[in-house]
Amino acid sequence: MRWPLIALFAVCGWGGYDAYVTRARHLPPGQVAVDAPVQRDIENGTPFQVKRFSLTPRAHFSTTARIIAKERYRIDSGAELMPLDLGIGWGAMSDSTLLDQIKLSQSGRFLRWSADKQPTVSWDDINRSAANLHVIPANDSVANRLYGARVGDIVELEGDLVDARRSDGWFIKTSLTRDDTGAGACEVIYVRSVNIRR
Repeated sequence: MRWPLIALFAVCGWGGYDAYVTRARHLPPGQVAVDAPVQRDIENGTPFQVKRFSLTPRAHFSTTARIIAKERYRIDSGAELMPLDLGIGWGAMSDSTLLDQIKLSQSGRFLRWSADKQPTVSWDDINRSAANLHVIPANDSVANRLYGARVGDIVELEGDLVDARRSDGWFIKTSLTRDDTGAGACEVIYVRSVNIRR
C-alpha cells in the first residue's frame, strides 16, 4: 500500500494572520523534553477578569516542552487576549530526528504538519506529542520572555487552561485533552510563569 504524496494534519484552528517569524535554533538528535504536560482539572473554577474578558479556569497546566512553531497575532478577533500561539512538542515531537522528517506550518490559529512519506513515528503518536497553545500572558514580563523565545528553545510553562468570554459575547473554550485534533483542539492557557532554556 502506497502512502499519499502528502499527509496533512491540522491540530486546531481559529481565524488570524500576521506571522511572527524567528530563526529556528538547531538541536542535535534525541528527545529534549521527554514527559507529557501535567494537568490537574479544576472543578467550579472562579472566573477572573483580564481586560474585557472573563476567564474561567478549567485546569492547572504545566509542561517542559520544545517550541516547534511560533506565531504572533495582532489583529484577529482574539489577538487582544491571546497575542501569541506556541506550538510545543514533547517525547517524539521534541526529537530533531522526527522533526526533520516532517514539515510544520502555523497560520490562522492552526498548527499543521505534513510529510512526503510516512514518518518513522505514527501520526497518532505525533498528534499525542504536540499541542498548539493560544497564549494569554499574565503580565508584561511573561509576554516579553515568550516573544523573545525561538523555535527550538525548551520552554517551561505554568498556568491555567481557561475558557474565555468577552463582554460583547465572543468566546473560546480550551481543549482539556492531548488526543483531539481539528478546530477546537487548542489549549487556551493563561501563563503565570515561564522559563526559556537554550
